[in-house]
Amino acid sequence: AILASDCEAGILLLEDLGSQGILDEAGRPIADRYRASVACLAAIHGTSFERDISLGDSRTHEIPDFDRTAMKMEVELLIDWHLPWKRGGLAVSDDARRSYLGIWDDLIDQLADTETSLVLRDFHSPNIIWLAERTGTLRVGIIDFQDALLGPAAYDVVSLLQDARIDVPEQLELSLLTRYIKARRATDENFDPAAFAELYAIMSAQRNTRLLGTFARLNRRDGKPHYLRHQPRIWTYLQRSLAHPALAQL
Repeated sequence: AILASDCEAGILLLEDLGSQGILDEAGRPIADRYRASVACLAAIHGTSFERDISLGDSRTHEIPDFDRTAMKMEVELLIDWHLPWKRGGLAVSDDARRSYLGIWDDLIDQLADTETSLVLRDFHSPNIIWLAERTGTLRVGIIDFQDALLGPAAYDVVSLLQDARIDVPEQLELSLLTRYIKARRATDENFDPAAFAELYAIMSAQRNTRLLGTFARLNRRDGKPHYLRHQPRIWTYLQRSLAHPALAQL
């Protein structure tokens, strides 16, 4: 809840959601809290959002699109930062860059008619607060969504089920994905599970290539090598998504 605001100063006073998360003491997913988080996403994605949000006075905030330009800027991080780091500083050739970005143009073309929704961008364990005293989806407190965009609904599902910072076992990922699909079908008879599975694979590849590049950049440019410990996990997630036939060329 927003308790008070001063838009001119850029200040919001928000309720304190506490510090109880969705991981156990060993840093492993708590299954029932992940199931509630999946239900929360299904509820968000079953809701229509206006692009223009009134700020309560004469001003509005226009939610930007997660569009081709944004997606391609993010996937370029893989070839600009991760691959040169893995190749001892050797840059990717111009031909390889054109080929790689051309493949992404084709994949982004496939997103043109897919379902879009509010994309929170970082819907994962560090940003989900567990509110045990509440019920239903209100048990899921959410922070760090100030960069929200309008884009493919699957993005936040990937963010949750392929958490870059903790291991989400593949069996748990699949069971939660199935749970999400069932929740969406229960409220929308036109929801297409096969189309969503393809969308999920494409957005997994997009997000995980971005993370590989981002974490390599944090190491090399910003002197933050601790992010590199997540790279093997992200590669595992990426390999899962690349098994989908839609990503054969990538």
